[in-house]
Amino acid sequence: MDRLLAATRAVERDHFWFRGFRRFVRPLLAAAVAGRTAPRLLDCGCGTGWNLELLCQYGTACGFDVTWSGLATARIAGQHRIAQATAAALPFKSASVDVATSFDVLYLLPDDAERAAIAEMHRVLVRGGVAIVNVAAMPVLHGHHSVLSAERRRYTRPMLRDRLEAAGFVVERLTYTNAVLFPVMLAVRSAQRLTGARAQESDIRMPSAPVNATLSGALAVEAAVVQWMPMPFGSSLLAAARKV
Repeated sequence: MDRLLAATRAVERDHFWFRGFRRFVRPLLAAAVAGRTAPRLLDCGCGTGWNLELLCQYGTACGFDVTWSGLATARIAGQHRIAQATAAALPFKSASVDVATSFDVLYLLPDDAERAAIAEMHRVLVRGGVAIVNVAAMPVLHGHHSVLSAERRRYTRPMLRDRLEAAGFVVERLTYTNAVLFPVMLAVRSAQRLTGARAQESDIRMPSAPVNATLSGALAVEAAVVQWMPMPFGSSLLAAARKV
């Protein structure tokens, strides 16, 4: 995990996947804080702290992570509203935040911890508060990155909806993302499984500038389209769910 966090921090600013991710998430954050005075946001599993920089654009943001190396990196980058904790037992009061985010964390947790983490997000949210969740999608995309990150599961749309609703959430938005990347990812990860090659490194590497620019542009178009219609497939699932 430390290797993955280091690789992630090295490319988070410019890599097409992370740039696309922020484009997908921003409209959900804007909608979640609309009409709120001094909104409070909590990032449940803040990793290197990069996403806290995004959340701070929408209110007062804090975060926590279970990994000390991730928190150390976040602190070096200037993030100070951070703590070490587990997603299954949040050190925050009930009904204390307006928006709770979980970006690429739930799929790493054992079943019991995953259910507890979703319930904890529901607990700390005010009534009417919103959870924004991003997870790995589609089991067919299991590959080397899955092995290195100790991935427990990849979600389908019904699976994520059921788990959010079981905790008491009402799901308002649910879509696959990174659909434009799906054909290439399917080919690469299918080959990885068929060859049985040992996982040596993750997919998080900066491509050449032309490739990065092209894929960033393609994801920007998809992010605009997904505001009007959900994608039927993709490498990630993105949800916005409200506590009623």
